[in-house]
Amino acid sequence: MINPFQTRFAAIFQNEVLLNSKRVASYVVAALCAGNAVLWWGWGPAAGRGLATNSDFFIAGVLPPFSFLFLPLYTALMMADPGIREFRHGIDPLIFSKPVSRAEYLLGKFFGNFFVLACCQSAFVLTLFVLQWVPKKDVTVLPETKFLAYPKHFLMFVAISHMFLAAVYFTVGTLTRNAKIVYGLGIAFYPSYISYQKVLLSGLPWRLKLALDPLVMNRALVPNSIRSNDPSLLNQLIIVYDTDLIVNRVLMVLLTAICLAILYVRFSTTERSRPGEKFSALNLSTAAEGVYYPESALLETEQRAFQMRDREGGPSTAREPLLTRGLLTHSVNEGIRATVNKLIAAVGVEFRLLLSERSLVVIMPLAIFLSLLEVAFYNLPPDVSHSAAYTTNTAKLLLLFLVGIAVFYTGEAMHRDREVRIEPVLWAAPAPNSVLLLSKFLSTLSLLAGLLVIVSIAAVVIQTFRGHTPLDVSAYLRVYGIILLPGAVFFVAISLLLNVVLRNKHLVYVISIGTAVGLFYLYNLGYNHWLFNPAFYHLWTYADLTHALTARNLVWRQLYWTAMVIGCLSVAHLLFERKNNRRLMIGRLSHRS
Repeated sequence: MINPFQTRFAAIFQNEVLLNSKRVASYVVAALCAGNAVLWWGWGPAAGRGLATNSDFFIAGVLPPFSFLFLPLYTALMMADPGIREFRHGIDPLIFSKPVSRAEYLLGKFFGNFFVLACCQSAFVLTLFVLQWVPKKDVTVLPETKFLAYPKHFLMFVAISHMFLAAVYFTVGTLTRNAKIVYGLGIAFYPSYISYQKVLLSGLPWRLKLALDPLVMNRALVPNSIRSNDPSLLNQLIIVYDTDLIVNRVLMVLLTAICLAILYVRFSTTERSRPGEKFSALNLSTAAEGVYYPESALLETEQRAFQMRDREGGPSTAREPLLTRGLLTHSVNEGIRATVNKLIAAVGVEFRLLLSERSLVVIMPLAIFLSLLEVAFYNLPPDVSHSAAYTTNTAKLLLLFLVGIAVFYTGEAMHRDREVRIEPVLWAAPAPNSVLLLSKFLSTLSLLAGLLVIVSIAAVVIQTFRGHTPLDVSAYLRVYGIILLPGAVFFVAISLLLNVVLRNKHLVYVISIGTAVGLFYLYNLGYNHWLFNPAFYHLWTYADLTHALTARNLVWRQLYWTAMVIGCLSVAHLLFERKNNRRLMIGRLSHRS
């Protein structure tokens, strides 16, 4: 009898799960899904209305809207790359020289990545499940604990819907071998789905309309006559899957099978011809997907460096080239000026590596869209002015993205060199530890500053377009400059310190996310003193920024957090691992030369 866990399909499946466990995108998607669950639980449609957040009606009711609003982008992010990875690394001849059939290869990759995607999406219902035991004002919870309702409704309303979307994205990405096309499809899903609902489905009979809706957004959970009754009635409802819903779900599974069958027929094991590249860019979405220069060029550059050192008469660091992630510079003069030049060069390379991260194609537009969603489509009551209302509103959600981006991309920057196996070369370079650490710190901070600038400009454009004038640019400068930017600086600094101390990015992710969730929970309960609240969450209003005394107090408090940033960077510099291993790395490189 064949053990199903020892088949070639199972081996490919397990390998895909392992690779995804090293992708920052997996943890970002899971964290965003969990964060959305907190928002739906505490500030969603059930808050203050008497609807129980652990009732069948609430669980089944929030899943289709959540599935539409956020998950198509997450699905594109997770399913765009798997079918391209082997061809990009040039290991496809090795893979296909093994006795692996096309069906085993394609199904193993698809279901392995879809399993990881479903696990990330399930963070939404897992968080709702845990929140049953968290008390909060205006949130109603049934006394009996629910268990099976969460996985049951998740599988029916989310997993099957996105299995079809995942099959479409995986098929397109594998056949075209272009991840950007898949990301474009993910972004285009929203106008396409809305047009599909308004144009194609609007004139069809009700049953056919339900059957052809992939996200089951047209299905009513209960008759309209019940909706106006006491919420206690809705809390006792048990959602039963009718025939129309089952037909819809079976149809989605069949469409998934058809999509994968088309992929099987059209799939080719040979790479498509394309122009050669001078060097391959590092992709931060996976653990070790590229190098900064081709291996031959890197070895040649390294050999020239040691030959120059030998001609100079020994290991003189004054003439030895600085190899910083594929960027070779010469430090003729030692001192502050040379260190600054090295830092500028390293920051430039680090920032370009961050921009080459494919997950930014999804994360950055999503952060911008969600931060501007309310100011773009709703009328905000002006407290002090329209500009104050716009900038205060955008700062709320933007704060969450600043925390997430700082944690995840700082972790990737800190561990990238080891994962692509150029850490010995880098550590042997005549650059001080401050250059190696500050380059990662400043590049991630530049990314966050760029996000702040883009959101502020977009908010100004929206405010002007909607006619909410006069425009007060100083309002944006006050909120973003006094509140958000210093908070971003601290988030990056503390993430850098945690990565230096713990030396395991996954452990840092878990600790950072857990700490952030715990702190925000305490802030909402009223425990939000500025000594442990770097973002001043719930501690300021725009009127405080315009009043001289309160604004001065905020600035003084920011000086405290500036000192904390300096302390974090100092401790990180003191505990940086390279300080003890630099001579060993130089010895290894000398032996290689």
